[in-house]
Amino acid sequence: MADQLPIKLQEHLTLTELGVDVSDISFNTLTLQSDRFICIREKKTQREQVCIVDLKDTTKTFRRPITADSAIMNPENHIVALKAGRNLQVFNLEMKAKVKSCLMTEDVQFWRWITAFDIALVTENSVYHWSIEGEASPVKQFDRHANLKGTQVISYCTNAKMNWMALIGISANQGRVVGNMQLFNKDRAASQPIEAHAAEFSEIMLEGASQPTQVFSFATRTATGAKMHVVEIDHVEGNPAFPKRSSDLFFPPEAVSDFPFSMQAGPKYEIVYVITKLGFIHMFDIDTGVCIFTHRISGDTVFVTTRHENGVLFVNKKGQVLSVIVDEEKVIPYILQNTGNVELAFRMASHANLPGADQLYVQRFQQQMQQGKYNDAAKMAASSPRGMLRTENTINQLKHLQSQPGQLSPILQYFATILEKGELNRYESIELARPVLASNRKALLEKWLKEDKLECSEELGDIVQPHDATLALSIYLRANVPSKVVFCFAQTGQYDNIVRYCRKVNYVPDWVPLLMQVARSDGEKACEFALSLIKEEPPLVATDQVVGVFTSLNLVQQTTRFLLEALKGNNESDAQMQTKLLEMNLLNAPQVADAILGNNMFTHFDRPYIAQLAEKAGLYQRALELYGNLDDIKRVAVHTEVLNAEWLINYFGSLSVDDSLAVMRQMLDHNMAQNLQTVVQVATKYSDLLGAQKIIDIFEEYRCNEGLYYYLASVVNVTEDPAVVFKYIQAAVTTGQLKEVERIVRDNNHYDAEKVKNYLKEASLPDQLPLIIVCDRYDFVHDLVLYLYSNAMTKYIEVYVQQVNPSRLPQVVGALLDVDCEEQVVKSLISSTPGQFSVEDLVAEVEKRNRLKVLHRWLEAKSSEGSQDPGIYNALAKIYIDSNYDPERFLMTNKLYDPRAIGAYSEKRDPNLAYIAYSQGQCDDELLRLTSENGMFKPQARYLIKRRDLGLWSKALVGDDQHPLNQSHRRQLIDQIVSYSLPEADDPEEVSVCVKAFMGANLPSELIELLERIILEPTPFSNNNNLQNLLILTAVKVDPSRVADYIERLGNFDAPDIAEICLNNGLHEEAFNIYKRFEVNTSAIGVLIDHVGSLDRAYEYAERCDQPEVWSCLGKAQLNGLRIKEAIDSYIRADDPSNYTEVIEVATHAGKFDDLVRFLTMARKKVREPMIETELLFAYAKTERLSDMEDLLRGPNIAQVQKVGDRCYDEGLFEAARLLFQSVSNWARLASTLVRLGDYQSAVDCGRKANSTVVWKDVNSACIAEKEFRLAQICGLHLIVHAEELEPLIRLYESGGHIDELCALIENGLSLERAHMGMFTELAILYCKYRPEQIMDHLKLYWSRVNIPKVIRACENAHLWPELVFLYVHYDEFDNAAQTIISHSADAWEHASFKDIIVKVSNVELYYKALRFYLKEQPLLLNDLLNAMMPRIDHTRVVSMFLKSDNIPLVSKYLVAAQAFNNKAVNEAYNDLLIEEEDYVGLRNSIDNHDNFDAIGLAQRLEKHELLEFRRIAAHLYNQAKRWRQSLALSKKDKLYKDAMTTARVSESTEIAEDLLRYFVESGNPSCFSACLFTCYDLVRSDVVMELAWRHGLTNEAMPYFINLVREYQTKVDTLTTELSDLKSKVERSAGGAPGMPAPNVGQNQLLGPAGFGGRLMIAHSGSPAPAAPGAFMPGQQGGMAPPNGNPPPFGFQ
Repeated sequence: MADQLPIKLQEHLTLTELGVDVSDISFNTLTLQSDRFICIREKKTQREQVCIVDLKDTTKTFRRPITADSAIMNPENHIVALKAGRNLQVFNLEMKAKVKSCLMTEDVQFWRWITAFDIALVTENSVYHWSIEGEASPVKQFDRHANLKGTQVISYCTNAKMNWMALIGISANQGRVVGNMQLFNKDRAASQPIEAHAAEFSEIMLEGASQPTQVFSFATRTATGAKMHVVEIDHVEGNPAFPKRSSDLFFPPEAVSDFPFSMQAGPKYEIVYVITKLGFIHMFDIDTGVCIFTHRISGDTVFVTTRHENGVLFVNKKGQVLSVIVDEEKVIPYILQNTGNVELAFRMASHANLPGADQLYVQRFQQQMQQGKYNDAAKMAASSPRGMLRTENTINQLKHLQSQPGQLSPILQYFATILEKGELNRYESIELARPVLASNRKALLEKWLKEDKLECSEELGDIVQPHDATLALSIYLRANVPSKVVFCFAQTGQYDNIVRYCRKVNYVPDWVPLLMQVARSDGEKACEFALSLIKEEPPLVATDQVVGVFTSLNLVQQTTRFLLEALKGNNESDAQMQTKLLEMNLLNAPQVADAILGNNMFTHFDRPYIAQLAEKAGLYQRALELYGNLDDIKRVAVHTEVLNAEWLINYFGSLSVDDSLAVMRQMLDHNMAQNLQTVVQVATKYSDLLGAQKIIDIFEEYRCNEGLYYYLASVVNVTEDPAVVFKYIQAAVTTGQLKEVERIVRDNNHYDAEKVKNYLKEASLPDQLPLIIVCDRYDFVHDLVLYLYSNAMTKYIEVYVQQVNPSRLPQVVGALLDVDCEEQVVKSLISSTPGQFSVEDLVAEVEKRNRLKVLHRWLEAKSSEGSQDPGIYNALAKIYIDSNYDPERFLMTNKLYDPRAIGAYSEKRDPNLAYIAYSQGQCDDELLRLTSENGMFKPQARYLIKRRDLGLWSKALVGDDQHPLNQSHRRQLIDQIVSYSLPEADDPEEVSVCVKAFMGANLPSELIELLERIILEPTPFSNNNNLQNLLILTAVKVDPSRVADYIERLGNFDAPDIAEICLNNGLHEEAFNIYKRFEVNTSAIGVLIDHVGSLDRAYEYAERCDQPEVWSCLGKAQLNGLRIKEAIDSYIRADDPSNYTEVIEVATHAGKFDDLVRFLTMARKKVREPMIETELLFAYAKTERLSDMEDLLRGPNIAQVQKVGDRCYDEGLFEAARLLFQSVSNWARLASTLVRLGDYQSAVDCGRKANSTVVWKDVNSACIAEKEFRLAQICGLHLIVHAEELEPLIRLYESGGHIDELCALIENGLSLERAHMGMFTELAILYCKYRPEQIMDHLKLYWSRVNIPKVIRACENAHLWPELVFLYVHYDEFDNAAQTIISHSADAWEHASFKDIIVKVSNVELYYKALRFYLKEQPLLLNDLLNAMMPRIDHTRVVSMFLKSDNIPLVSKYLVAAQAFNNKAVNEAYNDLLIEEEDYVGLRNSIDNHDNFDAIGLAQRLEKHELLEFRRIAAHLYNQAKRWRQSLALSKKDKLYKDAMTTARVSESTEIAEDLLRYFVESGNPSCFSACLFTCYDLVRSDVVMELAWRHGLTNEAMPYFINLVREYQTKVDTLTTELSDLKSKVERSAGGAPGMPAPNVGQNQLLGPAGFGGRLMIAHSGSPAPAAPGAFMPGQQGGMAPPNGNPPPFGFQ
């Protein structure tokens, strides 16, 4: 067996170290959904919270105050699901938002995350899946089976597709835990109940399978045993079938109540872990079902597990978070050495790529090669662990092998296997690349490279480079071959990458030769490369160097491209290169030069020279762009056949006006037909710039009428020149373009309408529509009607008003009336025209011609139709007024006419009718004008008062632009208002509006007159408060001299408001008199202070009044004037402390604390405010009146003493601060103050009273600094009870080197009631550092109160090994304790304690390490140690260990004790020891009591032993092995006849017994013959005995045998006769003598009854009769019955 375990057991953390209480670590409070988070529900001091531990970083552990029945963390994200009753909620902790919630209708008994997005919910009756995505509610999956009723659900799992699900529950039954599982298949909607405790879904890859095989594993422990089963689910077509596997689960005798509670798969190794409740782990291979390893991994109960890195993570009751994973270095050797399962080791090493089976692989590979199984050998080499067979030698072997017909060659099989599972190494990649490239399958290489299947090297790149430079580049990059990388970058055109790569790898090539090399092979790529070089800062090559390289190779195109990029900055320093670039291209590639010039990239080249070259090259456009001389431009511009028309037109925009006109003339003169279109386009585009008249002159100069028309057509829509438009109309008429004429006159707004109208009338067009449009647009309707009527074109009149513009009907009617058209024609035209005209305009036109009655009947008809058009009723009103047909009634009753129009119509006819119309329509302006012009002021005044419109009043009294002010009219109106209209008014609102109107009209004198008439004379408004206020206010503004008189005469005005207004208007004395008259003394003194500005006068007034409020006002003013003492005197006389805040602020700022004391003393008598007494205390402190302060503090006060004390402390007034802090018992601050005063003893006393950590720290540090260690210790004792203060305190002492004092401090603190773990721990650490002789005593006393892990680290650092062992033992770290003792035995070993420790370790390897340690250092105590370890060690391994070291005699006592386990190795070792010691008695006892050993081997050894007793033991062993003849041979040889006869009897063989008889006869030993007959009486046959006795004369010796034999037979015959007789009688009685009854067959076994076999009928198949009863009893049958025809008996008799 290997010395090391095949697993790695690691402790990640202990939850108790994170502050989790052990009582909160249970199945109901702790959940583990993945190896990412642990979630614990805690309840501390009646407060519930959830602790979430991040296993990746335990420092991120956090707690949230959450009350819930259960909490589970998402396997991947910071999402927690909470359950409270039937409410389920999911929260995102990072986003602090609720993700989802639902309310279940049943209680959820169990739930868990099955994916990162799905939660499984198990209720009492059903199982649901709930997705946290979307809005869906939980979806029911299946109903729970009846076998799970009453069970506690402990597990639920699904496969990856979530179509198989397993729900597991446990229950107690007959003293054991019974597991019940429900396996459900979603596709079949079927469930199967299974007795199981744990289950897991997983998948494995079977040999020859194309897809993984889905398997289901489950484990159970029943009353009869424990099993682990593996079955296949969802078989994939084409995959080999997976047979069901079953294996036993081993449980040690002490684990009676243990059961498997969890299973986790290890996909990488294709294993499954079975974890039991008591902490045992069983590791099974899924494919074979073989148990690889069993071990106890936790001494405490395990209750939750989860998958972790192909292993298991679990938590036990102690709070340890542990994990188990496969130790890849040791698992394969362990399998080979302990299980001997070579195939398992071979397969696991292969698919998991594990070490340990290398030699085995080599042997099998060579074996298969020798047997000609080349493909199998290739597969094996390809899949060898860690590629140990994937060498160049292997490749060479396989490469030269021939392939079998129809199969891949071994080498290709080798590559295919590797590519399927992993990647090729360097040699493999090179060897595979050659045939792949040779077969032109480059895509395969690209695919493999993308998948990282090939190992890149320079050789591989060289092979690929001729076929694909890009692919080779990728290989060179990965292989890090800079020179080849640079070449491939250049070859593939990735020039930007060259520089970047060279900089990255610090590679500097010679750029110019490299550029020359690239240029020779590919000029384009060289150009790109050169560009990438000059883009660097600084450039890696010069521009002229590149140009020199390219021009030397005549690479014009590449040179051009390079220079275009290099010169794009357009720098003046590059002028020569710009000229060079353009010259080169104009001579060799003019089109390129054309493009360069067209892009305007360069501006510094030689422009005249390049222009000449461009003209010679036929690039007239570029020549024009570059030429600046007009002659050159005129010479080139005429070539319009080759110039781009659009460009040429735009080019004219760059010329001056004169140059443009000159070039246009040159073009027309050179070839008018060719250049006309261009000239027209130029003229059109630059019409505004060149001038339309100049352009027209050019066309007229060359008599180009067509050009003129087209030019004007293009500009007429945008021009505003009437002459241009008129010329276009003329041209259009001339050319017969009447539609164009119609469009222009309709749409254009810039022609001379009169001129166009006359021209169209003269032109006599066949269609008068253009003329109609012009006349309609420009209101020539009268002329149009006259023209059409006089020329008998009346149809065009009807067309005009009915189709073109019906709104022109009024003008047309007027014109027709002017030409004396018949009224009937006019009426008919009006009636036939749609109502899309203005009736008002129609009435106006008819009315102008005094023919209104023509419309009378038409108007009344419209009115009767219910028309609402005001124009109709206006016309009717006019008709009624003119005819005097009761106009007043119509004007007062009709509301549809326009009052303003009718009023104006009536003014000259009857002003009263106009007044009615205006007043009805509230036409204020017209009414004012009418009444003013006609002297109607009384109606006007009444209208104004009733109207109550301030705006109208303003127009009447002030006037405006429409109503200029007439003073005479206004005077008359005011007289009417004052004398008659206003006195008649009894509505206060009317009076109010009137007064406001006078005010608004700025008529203060008239207003005063009006108000005096209303107020001073007896009227209903004489005592009106508002009017009195108004009168005084008006006087304030107009005549301030009257104000004093009004104040005396009036008594119902608002004095405060009036006084305020007086103040605002500078009437300070009047305001003072108002306040004084009404005895508003505070306001009066305020006037003197704020407005008069005389504090002396104010002081005199205050003396006269002697009122507190007056003194207060004066004090406030004096305070504002910084007369602090006078202000305080005033406040004291006023006995007013109300402004204490400002007084305190000003006095404090000015340092007037003595005066402030007087004020505050007064204020304190009046006001109980904290601020007053607070500031009084501070003033006492500042004035050093400490006795007064003490008096104040002793009496009742509400001062903020603490605040004052802090201020005094901050300002260094420590004596005052001492009194203040002492008065409020603020011992903390008092202690700090006393420290500043140097009174350390008192400071400590105060600190004791304050009992504040901050105070104790302050006093402590001060005492340490002053070396007052006694006082410092007193302080320290109050600090060290706080765990967070302990370490800083220790650092403070250590930094000063006060170790003894520190130790004494903590030692004294240990007896404190509040002594905590940190104190004991830190003292232990200090002992480790400075007093190692005291550490052990300390630990023995206080080991339960120290933080053992911290002290362990300290002991390790101090090399205190006995103490370290002591701590490990008390921390239950028995493994580490044992390891420490072994490693440091000289200091730490003690036999009794080591025995106690070693039996408690969890790592069994320590048992054997301890044995080796004892064998080396304490061999005489080995047996004692072994006896202590007896139940836990592997006895086979122990024996093997001592056999190898040849020390078995040392452990003889152990062997004796260990034989109780009946272990083969122990038995054999002990037997060998007994043989060596020649203790045959002990050996016989060992053999008889313990049978687990190689009996045959031992017998073979003993039969040659020189001692007889050992040979007897050998015969005895042969007997036990039923090798009778070998035993007899030994007994005969040693003449141990008694033993021989015993052997024959025990063998129960007649043949052996008779052979022994013959031996005795032949050897002449009659006495032994006779004894053998007695001994083997039942075995020998009587005839044989008789024959031997007769033939050899041994009758006398045989006679006793014969006598006994005869007696025996006689007895049997008598018994049989009696039984047959009784049976016959029973048969006859049962038959009853019935006739025809056949006689019973005495030969049959009638005991069985007529139906045979116990009276039970045998039902034959297919309705056949029952078979006959079995035959009769035959001697020698063991059961008495043999079934007929050899068939097995029916069920129940086997």
